Amino acid sequence: MLTLSEKEVDKIAAQLLKGMICFYQLDKKKIHHLPDDEDYFNYDLTPEEEDVLDEIDDNPDNFAEFTKMEPAQEHQMMENFAERIVKERNFQDELFNALSKPKAATAFKFLIDSSGKYNDKWVEYRMQRYKDWVKEQVDSFNYAEE
Repeated sequence: MLTLSEKEVDKIAAQLLKGMICFYQLDKKKIHHLPDDEDYFNYDLTPEEEDVLDEIDDNPDNFAEFTKMEPAQEHQMMENFAERIVKERNFQDELFNALSKPKAATAFKFLIDSSGKYNDKWVEYRMQRYKDWVKEQVDSFNYAEE
C-alpha cells in the first residue's frame, strides 16, 4: 500500500506543475521526476534520468507514476476558481469569457497575472488542487494493487 507524507505530496505536486512526470520508487521511498514527453519532446535526458527510465522499464511494479492533469481537468479547475474564489462579477465574467475561447489557459493566466489581487490566490488554489490530484492518484494506485 502506497502512502505519501504531506512533504512528498507537496514535492510531487510542485513537479507536476512544472511540467514534469513523477515516479515514486516503492522500495527506496524515493521520488524521481522526469520531463513529460509531451511538453519536452526534444529534451535530451541526462545519464541519471536514463538510468531511472531503465529501472522503471526493468521493474515497473516498483514504481507509482504521477502525471499532470488532463487539459479538461485544468480547464475545470480554472472555471471552479473563477466561480468560487473571484468575487467581483465583472472580473468573473472576463475570466469565463477567456475560458470560452481558443488558448483559454493563456488568456486566463494573463488576466489573473494582471489582476494583482488574484495572482497569489490562483497559485495557492492551483497548488492545493494539484495536491488533491496527487492524493487521488495514490488512491487509484492502491485500488489497482488490491
